[in-house]
Amino acid sequence: MAARSPSRPLGNVTRGTTAPNRLRRMDRWIAAAHAPALRGARGARPPLAVDLGFGAAPWTAVELLERLRKVRADVCVAGVEIDPERVAAALPYEREGLTFLHGGFEVPLPGGARPVLIRAANVLRQYAEPEVAPVWARLCARLSVPDGLLVDGTCDEIGRRHVWIALGPEGPRTVTFAARLGSLTTPSDLAERLPKALIHRNVPREPVHAFLRDFDRAWATAAPYGALSARQRWIRAVRSLAGDWPVTAGPHRWRQGEVTVAWHALAPLTG
Repeated sequence: MAARSPSRPLGNVTRGTTAPNRLRRMDRWIAAAHAPALRGARGARPPLAVDLGFGAAPWTAVELLERLRKVRADVCVAGVEIDPERVAAALPYEREGLTFLHGGFEVPLPGGARPVLIRAANVLRQYAEPEVAPVWARLCARLSVPDGLLVDGTCDEIGRRHVWIALGPEGPRTVTFAARLGSLTTPSDLAERLPKALIHRNVPREPVHAFLRDFDRAWATAAPYGALSARQRWIRAVRSLAGDWPVTAGPHRWRQGEVTVAWHALAPLTG
């Protein structure tokens, strides 16, 4: 039986669209960036990750378990959904290490467990911008300390383009842009996948707008490297960009079609 919250779950039912492998780029980054915390987690229970708002089908939770178990074999995943019918439909997919629960932003885990990871993909995009910070605060307060990670991100329907924000218990840390490079005309094509906290800030004088402008310029300057491959052009553009922006990971991640930037450089202006 699916566990139920003692009161009405926090949040609203979302569209629930999902597809196999839609979140593979995000999962690949999580598995790499969060590997030390997963491997180093100690306690009476195995580390627990949450797929928050898994949607109308359980594929993303199943895949998250498979990908994280390549990092640590005993990790467990709980898929949490606010729509009880979606939870009921997912129950046949439960197995050792994978459960499905009815709930929302309160993240109702048995025994009050604190997860080492909460992944909220394509969830907050469907809320209003002023609602984002309170939800972040609530979810970050549920994380294990000090190594818990919240990932709030958005992607297209088949997982070619992603942007996600990584947060720790203390708040936002980084923003990552990731793409199948053959799908891009310019890096600013990723603007349509900005999470809710940033998408309405892609306007002049806002930092994220300036970042995407500079990225497009670096991409244009790196055009000759496109004769080698889109990957080589991307690497060259990111290398140039890193001279002016706080890029937090090196070429080993750039080769994956990613660039990660410190949150403080892209955070919305106040007022």
